Amino acid sequence: MENCREKLYFYKIDSIIGSIYIVKSLKGLRGIELIEEEWIKFKGKNNLIEDKKICLDVITQLNEYFAGERRDFDLKLDIEGTEFRKLVWNELIKIPYGEIKSYSYIAKAIGNEKAVRAIGQANRANPIPIVIPCHRVAGKNGKLIGYAGNHTDIQEKLIKFEKRFN
Repeated sequence: MENCREKLYFYKIDSIIGSIYIVKSLKGLRGIELIEEEWIKFKGKNNLIEDKKICLDVITQLNEYFAGERRDFDLKLDIEGTEFRKLVWNELIKIPYGEIKSYSYIAKAIGNEKAVRAIGQANRANPIPIVIPCHRVAGKNGKLIGYAGNHTDIQEKLIKFEKRFN
C-alpha cells in the first residue's frame, strides 16, 4: 500500500471487528487495514484523500458481508505484491465462506508443498483482508496463528461470524 506518487483515497467504516480503513486507487481496491496502529503508520507515509464516493463499492460490499448478505466480493483490485504472493492470494479467494484451510493445504493447492512458511508470510502480507479471506487459514492443527500480526481475536471473530451464516 505504499506508493506515494499516486493519489490514494480512503474511507473508514465501523464493523463487528472494529474500524476498517479502505484504501483505493483509481484502478481499484489497494488495501484494507484492520489495525488502528498500522493505519496510523500508513496514513503518516501517504497523502490520502478521504472520499466516500470513490470507496462506495467497497463500503457497500463490506456492509453486505457484515450483514450476512454477501459471501464473495466482486471488486476491482489494485494490489501490489510478488508473483508468488499473488498466486497465494488467488488461492485464498477460493476458500469457501465459513471454511478453514491449513497453510499446508494452500501450499499443496499451488503446487509447492514445501512453501508452508512462505504461504504464512504471503498470508500475513495480504493487503486486503476479508476480501482476500486470509482469516480462513489456520495452522495444521486448526490453531489460529499470526493473523494480522498477532490479532487472532479478529480472525476468531470473522470465523465465528461466517459460521453463523453458513
